This record gives sequence, structure tokens and C-alpha cells, in this order.
Amino acid sequence: MRQPSCRMNDDEYQLLVRAAAECHMSVAGFLARAALSAARDLDRTAADIAGEREMLQELFALRRHLGQIGNNLNQVAKALNSGADVPQAEAVLAAVQRASTRVDAFTQQHLENRTAA
Repeated sequence: MRQPSCRMNDDEYQLLVRAAAECHMSVAGFLARAALSAARDLDRTAADIAGEREMLQELFALRRHLGQIGNNLNQVAKALNSGADVPQAEAVLAAVQRASTRVDAFTQQHLENRTAA
């Protein structure tokens, strides 16, 4: 068995940790699978691989953003259900709309990029 190693900065490592967790894999398993997948498809360019990294970063950012909005939306719903006045309800709903638009735009861009490839 071989055990290669690599160096990465903290941000890159945290991205790797999050990606591995999303796939329900260990960091080592995720790294090995991703590296072997890239090695088996040498026709892919560095730009393709960089594009995937940017896509993953955007997906993680969207996920965090949607989680924050979801928490705010739950707080608004709880306050409304208790009969309280919720002046920030419109702002939260506007944030939901902006996030939805961002998800739609990202999805459309990703689909167009896949179709072009």
C-alpha cells in the first residue's frame, strides 16, 4: 500500500473536509477517489477541474446561505404563530427570493456548461 501526501492551505483543507462530509466519506477516501477519477480521465483540462472547484465552492456558499435564511424564516414563522408583530418578515422573504434566484442562476449556468462540454 502506498500513502501519498500533499500540502494545502487551511481554506483548501476545510473545503476538502466539507466535500468529504457531504459525500459521507473520510477525507483520505474522498481525496483518493477524486485523484483517481482525475487520473483516469486525462482528457480533462486543468480548466475543467478548476471549474468544478469553483462550482463546489458556490454550492457550499449557497448551502450556508440557505441554512441561515431557513433559521430566520423559522424565527419569523414562530413569532407569527405566537401572534407577535414581525416587522422583519418582508426582509426575510426578500432574502428567500434572492437566494432562490441565486440557486436558479447557478443551476442554469451549470446545466449550460455541461451541455456545452
